[in-house]
Amino acid sequence: HHKLIHATSEKVLTDTKTVLEENIQDRDVLLLIKKRAPPPLPKMADVSAEEKRKQEQKAPDKDAILKATANLPSRNVDRTVAQHNMRDFQTELRKILVSLIEVAQKLLALNPDAVELFKKANAMLDEDEEDRVDEIALRQLTEMGFPESRAVKALRLNHMSVTQAMEWLIEHADDPAVDAPLPGQAPSEAAAEAGASSAEASAGPSSEAGGEEAKDELTEIFKKIRRKREFRPDPRAVIALMEMGFDEKEVVDALRVNNNQQNAACEWLLGDRKPSPEDLDKGIDTNSPLFQAILENPVVQLGLTNPKTLLAFEDMLENPLNSTQWMNDPETGPVMLQISRIFQTLNRT
Repeated sequence: HHKLIHATSEKVLTDTKTVLEENIQDRDVLLLIKKRAPPPLPKMADVSAEEKRKQEQKAPDKDAILKATANLPSRNVDRTVAQHNMRDFQTELRKILVSLIEVAQKLLALNPDAVELFKKANAMLDEDEEDRVDEIALRQLTEMGFPESRAVKALRLNHMSVTQAMEWLIEHADDPAVDAPLPGQAPSEAAAEAGASSAEASAGPSSEAGGEEAKDELTEIFKKIRRKREFRPDPRAVIALMEMGFDEKEVVDALRVNNNQQNAACEWLLGDRKPSPEDLDKGIDTNSPLFQAILENPVVQLGLTNPKTLLAFEDMLENPLNSTQWMNDPETGPVMLQISRIFQTLNRT
């Protein structure tokens, strides 16, 4: 009914072991302590009452919840279903935009003022070029002594933050690849080709029938706008994913498919890689009830005759994260709202 405890180590000594085995030294202090009496065994009635109490306090399982709520009206959509529907809408929206762009181009080509309208729109894009570097931020870095080309690269890598760009420049000052172009950046040959096409477009087509001239010029303007709206991968995400061992081209494809979201792109690279980049350029079935319902909507019909709507479609196609900007636009917002409503209505039915 007692136990021995070594006072210094607080170790309980084993009855079957010797003093030598327990490594007890001369003058060590041992405590003789009476063992606590074990609690009395509960009676069967007490066990049943305790089990019953535990069962009453136990959380209900899924079957019990479904049974208890079977007759309640549904008010909130399940989050998983909502997220699945959102993914479906984003995937379907891209197909819808591809097909609507084709329709809008055909409609606008019939407008005698279309060429002038798109020239103005094109000039607007020049003023709002996403790739432009903040001149004030660039001047601050060059005045600190950093080379302009490095300062531009640092600003693009750090979302135009002067402080972060400066830290990056200091950190990579001795990096041999500090002056290398950013991954995913268009090569100079492509820029030269774009410039040549732009010159051809501004020079105008060959002297044929007036309608054909306008149509050819409009086609060139569409091509130029699309080149400006080419997908720009996030340089930081490209570098991070390439450091994992992925090829640059497949990294850019992954970021394009996943709207520049690095984690989603990584999962895509490690998974079955669907949808593929080629799937992004496929339109919706033009004979489907969904597309027909969209085309029959008066707000959409009116919007397709507005050059700004076509620009919005082109922008959202290559930069899905800009959708919020166009949803809040007074001219393009109502069109996007109608497309979303029609999709949700037909999807529920």
